[in-house]
Amino acid sequence: MEQKTKVKAEDGQQGLTITRDFNLPVELLFRAHIEQELYEQWMSHEYGTTKFVKFEDKKHGAWRFQTSDVQGNVLYAANGVFHDIIPNQKIIRTFEAENSSLDVQLEFLEFEKLTDNTSRITMHSVFRSNAHRDQLLKMPFEFGLNMAHNRLQEVISKLK
Repeated sequence: MEQKTKVKAEDGQQGLTITRDFNLPVELLFRAHIEQELYEQWMSHEYGTTKFVKFEDKKHGAWRFQTSDVQGNVLYAANGVFHDIIPNQKIIRTFEAENSSLDVQLEFLEFEKLTDNTSRITMHSVFRSNAHRDQLLKMPFEFGLNMAHNRLQEVISKLK
């Protein structure tokens, strides 16, 4: 099955670019990334639940989420800060996986209207070094991101 979310990592660069087109209006795609309840819905799946411990959807607002298995054991946690939010256009934030050897990364999310019912997200992630970026790419990162984006499309389509 073709993965719709594309990850591009150029040799010698400290960043990567992620793109995905959605059959969603840009307003809904943006809401899926900035409204706590919607974010939790598409980040949760049959193996576990994602809940935000903190979510301040404003400039300089902090966020932190945990993903737990069906027994309630925390499997993964991440946190960061929103540096800028322009509705339906962009989000600039940091992302840091907790209890991980990966360092914090800076993410630029850009939302683009393609038609009234389709949109694109482009994420530029900048890492501390090429080695940190390459470490992430050795993990099943692209597969997991595709699963999450597929779930986003499925969950958020119901709001149309």
